[in-house]
Amino acid sequence: MSNNVSLEDVPFNRFHRLLSLRSSGGSFVDGYVLSIIGIAMPFLVPALAIDSLWESLIAVSALIGIFLGGFVGGSLTDRFGRRVMYFIGPVLFTLCSLLQLWVDSGPGLFALRLLIGIGIGFEYPVATAFLVEFLPRKSRGPRLAGLSIYFFAGAAAAYIVGQALIEAGGADGWRYALASTALVSGVLLLLRMGTPESPRWLISKGFTERAERVIKQVYGNGFGLKNLPEPPKPAKLSVRSLLHAGYGKRMFFVTTFWTCSVIPVFAVYAFAPKVLEALHLDAQWSSYGSMIITMMFVVGCLVATWLVNAMGRRSLLIHSLLWSGLALLLLGTFSEQSSWLIILLFAAYAFLIGGAQVLQFIYPNEIFPTEIRAVAVGFGTSVSRIGAVVGTYLVPVSIQTIGIGHTLYCAAGITFIGLVVSWLLAPETRGIELCRASSLAVDAEPARQPSASALRRAT
Repeated sequence: MSNNVSLEDVPFNRFHRLLSLRSSGGSFVDGYVLSIIGIAMPFLVPALAIDSLWESLIAVSALIGIFLGGFVGGSLTDRFGRRVMYFIGPVLFTLCSLLQLWVDSGPGLFALRLLIGIGIGFEYPVATAFLVEFLPRKSRGPRLAGLSIYFFAGAAAAYIVGQALIEAGGADGWRYALASTALVSGVLLLLRMGTPESPRWLISKGFTERAERVIKQVYGNGFGLKNLPEPPKPAKLSVRSLLHAGYGKRMFFVTTFWTCSVIPVFAVYAFAPKVLEALHLDAQWSSYGSMIITMMFVVGCLVATWLVNAMGRRSLLIHSLLWSGLALLLLGTFSEQSSWLIILLFAAYAFLIGGAQVLQFIYPNEIFPTEIRAVAVGFGTSVSRIGAVVGTYLVPVSIQTIGIGHTLYCAAGITFIGLVVSWLLAPETRGIELCRASSLAVDAEPARQPSASALRRAT
């Protein structure tokens, strides 16, 4: 049986659904891991007799690990394949989470949390590369965008499960809470069993026969390499040569917009009660406000996931950065106004930044070729986390020194830097084949949007 349909145009099938669950599970675990430490921290500090230095180091240990894992994981994923690295993160999560049951010192816990963070850093490039290299083009945007939603779901689950285990576990409740990640990551490890290697990566390494077998395994005997729009293996293609060829500009765009959109989000999410208190909201308003802001982050990501194909990547990113930046600017201007107006503007920011949030996974996976796709995601992850750590650290200092109003002006300025860079460099990749989206030809007219008729023909 002969079939000339491109693999990017096949209907979304059972395999795609299972692969989406496998990769989304990684985002769920990431959100769970990064949130559970905040619940356990008040109990583990006295239990382990940890001083303030080690408390601070444990709090940022996972972020440091993500920074290291992003750099290393992206390179390893592009060098050794998607399938191998797909299991490294869950193995690290499971083993290090279980070892937290017996940890007896601050340095020991720091080391385990650092390794967990490295596993998370591995997870971002490999999970997203797997998705984008298998999914039909119509499903790429929404499915990659959905990873952000699973992150928040994991964070919410950590708060619920962690609190229940601490209350039920007595003096060792915090240990059970930290170790509970092992159950979640263990399920993820089992779920990923049987995942085939990416045919695009196999082709990029010259393993065409293996790629042919994977395609037939996933799509049926009627499909083969002829159905996969992927250029053949180049004679010699290094990361350095690709960056010098023009992908360096794309790397600058991805890391800049990603970092500029992450810094205010991490600062607001981590210090929402403190920021609201600085805006003169009482304890009740501050508590309700934090809940509303958290909920609006999720709603914003959900709406952006729905809009990413309808609006297009470029338009969604520019509008998200523009209007969320204006919300922060208004917060700085009206920082002395009524409580309801402040919460409304904060909620508006949380909702409007959703577009930039979901595109953090979409753009680097679509605009880089298979040879450096995971490297680009890993590099963007690492650089953005540097900004997140610095921004989070500076928020309380900034509130004390220059005041809440000027702090919010700074956050707006950072967002507008991302806006300017996106306006100048963001390409439109909606509805086009992955090999064309990752070619430099798309940069020729970055501001040009495809017509509705062209989009229908493409999809």
